[in-house]
Formats: sequence, C-alpha cells, structure tokens
Amino acid sequence: MSFGLPWGLLALGALVPLVAAYFLRRRQKPVVVSALFLWRTPRPRAEGGPRWERFTREASLLLEVLAVLAAALYLADVRLGETARRRHLVLVVDGSLSMSARSPDGKTVLERVRMEAAKRVEDERATHVTVLASGASPHVVAGPEADASRALGALESFESRGPDHDVVPTLLWAQELAGPGKRVHFFTDAPPTEDTVVPPAVRWTALGRSQGNVALVSAQRRDEGGRATVTLRVARFGAGASEVEARVRAAPGPGAREGTERVERVALPEEGAATVRLTFREAGDVEVSLPDDALPEDGRVRLPPSPVMPVAVGLTEGLSPASRQALERFLAVSPDVARGTPVAGAPVLSVGPARAEARVTLGAEAPLRTFVGPFFTEKGSTLMDDVQLAGVRWTAGANPPGRPLVTAGEAVLVSEEEGGRLHLNVDLARSNLQRTTAWPVLLGNVVREARRLREGFPRHQLNLGEALPVVTEAGARYALSGPMGKKPVFGAGALSLPPPTSPGHYVLERDGTEVDAVEVLALDARESDLRGRGSADVPAKEAGEDVAGNGGQERARWPLVLLLAALLADFYVTRKV
Repeated sequence: MSFGLPWGLLALGALVPLVAAYFLRRRQKPVVVSALFLWRTPRPRAEGGPRWERFTREASLLLEVLAVLAAALYLADVRLGETARRRHLVLVVDGSLSMSARSPDGKTVLERVRMEAAKRVEDERATHVTVLASGASPHVVAGPEADASRALGALESFESRGPDHDVVPTLLWAQELAGPGKRVHFFTDAPPTEDTVVPPAVRWTALGRSQGNVALVSAQRRDEGGRATVTLRVARFGAGASEVEARVRAAPGPGAREGTERVERVALPEEGAATVRLTFREAGDVEVSLPDDALPEDGRVRLPPSPVMPVAVGLTEGLSPASRQALERFLAVSPDVARGTPVAGAPVLSVGPARAEARVTLGAEAPLRTFVGPFFTEKGSTLMDDVQLAGVRWTAGANPPGRPLVTAGEAVLVSEEEGGRLHLNVDLARSNLQRTTAWPVLLGNVVREARRLREGFPRHQLNLGEALPVVTEAGARYALSGPMGKKPVFGAGALSLPPPTSPGHYVLERDGTEVDAVEVLALDARESDLRGRGSADVPAKEAGEDVAGNGGQERARWPLVLLLAALLADFYVTRKV
C-alpha cells in the first residue's frame, strides 16, 4: 500500500468529533404520552445536563466511521498491490566523450552526474526511472520505467564515449516518455548556448569545468611494401604546455623479431595542430600515447595494419591492339592493381570493348568523329578529378548509354550507367589520349573508384563521429560487430552507416564469416576542446511537477464506492430509529 498524497489522511481527524457526538447525550424534556405502545423501544432519559454515557447505536457509528475512512483513503490517493503509486522520473545523460574529463580532484563529470542523479531520484521519491543516453543514435540505458535501484545500477556501468552531437532530439524523445506535465532531467558538462532550443519541460544541469587539454585530433596509418607510415595531428586547446612527448610503440610484424619504440617531442602552436609523420618497417599494431591530462581518452590510439589492397584487373577478349597496349602499359607501372589471380572468383575490375559485358568498356563504334575541344566535364564527378584534356585529340563513335561525364558538342565521350558501369567512347588508334597525362590520371581514378566498391571498408581508421562507409554484395547477409554488440547491415553496394556510438574495433561479417575490420578512434576535436565547459542549473520553463504525485495514473475509485455504500447503509439503519 502506498499514498500519493499522505496529507489526505488528515481527514481521519473527523473521527474524534464523530465518536464524541455518539457518547455525548443532552437532557431531554419529559414528554407525556397516553400509552407506552407509542414507543417502539424504551430509551433511557438523561436526568441531568449533558454528560458522557454509553451509546446504543453501534451499527450507525461503525458505518459512519467506515465512510470517513473511505473518504480519507480517497483524498490520500491510496494504491494497493500492482496499482500502488508509481512516480516515474526520466533522466537524460549526455553521451559525449567530454563527459569523461577529469577535474583536479580526480572525479570525472560522469561520476558527478551519477551522484547527482541518485540525489535527484531520492528527492523526487521516484519509484520507477527511465535513463536515456544522448548521442547521434540515442539509446535507452535503463527502462523504460525500470525500478529505481536497477536504473541507478545501469547508470553506474554506463560509459560516455560518443561524438559531438545535437541533444535536442533525445530531449524531445525523453519528454514524450515522461508524459505531459512532467519534468525531464538532463545532465551534461556545458550550459546551453544561446542558439540551443531547450524543450520547456527540461531541467538542464551542467556539471563540467573549463580546462585546458592536449589531444590527438587525427591519426592515420598506411601500409605499403612492408613499410607503415603513421601520420599524427596534435592540438592544444587552452592553456597548457607548448611542447609534449608523444610515445609511439610499434609491435613486431610477421617479418620482424622485435618491436620499435620512439619518443617524439611535438611543439604545439597556439592555434591549429602540429603534424608528425613516422615510418616503421614490418610493424604490427602501432600504439600512440600522450601524457595524461584532463581527458586521457583522446591522447591514446591503436592503429592496426592497414595495407592498401590492390585492385584485381582483368582484360576481356575483343579489345583493339591499341587499347590493349595502352592498358598494359598502365597496369605494368601502377602499384594499385594486381594482375592474374582473381578476387572472390572474378576480377574486381574488368575492361572490355564496346558492347561487352565488362565493368569498363573501351572503344568506339562507327560512325567515328574526331574532336580537339572544347571538352565539357560533369561537375562533381570523382572519376574526372584532375583529368586535364587540353591538347587531347579524341576520336569517338556513337553515344554510349548512361549519364554523360565528358562531352564535346552533342557527342558523349565518357558516360556512367546507374549501376556504376563506365563507358570510355574513344578509339585509341586515332587518338592521342593515351600519350597525354590525362590517360594515367583517368585510369587511376577508375581504379580508385573500383577499390571503393570492393567488399568491406574503404577506410580502416575513422575518427569518432565520422560516418561508417561499407560495401556489401547482393544476396548475402551482413552484420556489424562492435563494442555495442552485433547489428544487421541492410542494403547492397556502397553504403554509409551512421557514425558509431563509441570507439573500438568493428568487424564486418558475411554469413557469419569475418570479411573486414575497421578501427574507430576516440578522437573528436570538438569533444577535446574543454574550454567551453562549465556548471549551471537551468530550471524547466514550464511545469514539471508530478500531478498529485501519482505518476500520471488516475486515483483509485473503490474508496468512493465504499464511501457511498457506507452512507446508504447508515441512512437505512438510522431511518428505523
């Protein structure tokens, strides 16, 4: 049993005058009657003034006491069993990486949030609590409407390691869960800015502190020919040392006996970031660490090997001698292609003549025409990046299908179909394209785009908050495994998944088999900048009190039924007197 409004029990005080009235009798004036049968039952008469004596109408008193008790229970909002009073409280915790920042006393912002959340639950006398974590993809930490102790226990194990994000969508979601007229408590490390639209029912509590911080804002690794090149960018936010030591340790790779450890002194500019580039031979995982400061998480990264996977290229039958010779020369010197062994049973990039079933067609069909310009290139096409056609003599045939990328008048020289199939409408025997710098640049762009369409992750190191690009094939089931568990991946082709909610190692699986892996680094320049953090307590603009303290539930109706039944019974009993 619980009470929504315990003050309603004060109505029980009406029992005192009620019982007193039944014990108190006043002197009655004698009445002369002609016969005793006119009295139904003899009644003793008070011989003197008001005095206390035993009463005789016990049934009426009990019914009226029952009526007063029922009224008091209704006013106190009594709840029994599963209908006992539920006071629901909704808490929202900022899921950003900056919540892990430590103050000089050694406590993180998240630790202070846990203590304040427990105090808030106690002050509000909440029986059920919902805890949400804001982020690019908000999620439920506890609940909905979990037991208060369980919710606080889940908050103790929660880690805030997400990227910078907009918290308003999470606050609107929390407001819907809380219900109309209920307050939402939001805990973060910075006061709201002037352009932040805070929902009216949200109480904004900031427990952060402005501090200086030195952080890695970018870390990339590239492996090629047994050599690993690591590029780091280190920035200083606010007051702090103008020089730091970066400790870099490379584990031994497959062909090395021992690892390598270096200490690099990095001079930090007041604005911008310093760039450090290191190379290692036959290196395994490379670990980089900076001295601990206010936010240690953004000063440590682990970079696994990230070799550049060559693209397998196959030349089909039917190519003209000039086209085959020009392609062979490019393939012989390009480090990004591999000839011979197909990948996954077939070449990733196949090149054939016009009308052939190949990824790239090279050739022209009659009638042939030669153009020396001007050439017009589709803006925004990555296939034509840095392709300079000045001085090119281009002989083309009938227009190929697809979206035009390069045109000369009404002639389409390069086109791309919806599925990514590329058509090079050129007769190299009558053109000089293959003898200009535009030829290797164009083919390099084609190979680069083919690598992006290879199954797996085009990039193997991402900073926190970056979208996760991935390429999948049709007809297979894919899943992404990471620190937050395993989730299915829907769609085929080049996909862009939402930014991961936390850093760590993510694996792409196809039908349960590992295909590729990517490392998401705990680096976000906006989260590393702690200069704008601070403390504040902004109350909700509109009502945030629980109506009658009943968690949004209606009052129990059975006390009213009991009250009405007691009054009717009392009327029936007293009517006979």
